[in-house]
Amino acid sequence: MPSVNFKVIWPDGDQVTYYSPSTIVHEHLVAGDKYSQAEFDQRIHSALNAASERVYKKFGYYCTAASAELEKINRKLQFLREQEIAGEVRVTQLS
Repeated sequence: MPSVNFKVIWPDGDQVTYYSPSTIVHEHLVAGDKYSQAEFDQRIHSALNAASERVYKKFGYYCTAASAELEKINRKLQFLREQEIAGEVRVTQLS
């Protein structure tokens, strides 16, 4: 199953590359686009959950890597809320 790495620039300036086990992430995120934190949260949950579901359909188990990436993203979004850091999330690369 083809995987995708996607690079994000967070509102606090952090640049992080994340992993998706499926190309379905291309249906949810566009390189170069900016998303509000709430919209990014919704889109990435949909994308990584759908990716994990694709793994389940093909192999019979859910992708723990997708779950781990989602947990990292959840922690980052929580940090931004706690620190009251506003701003958009920019997706710079999907490869």
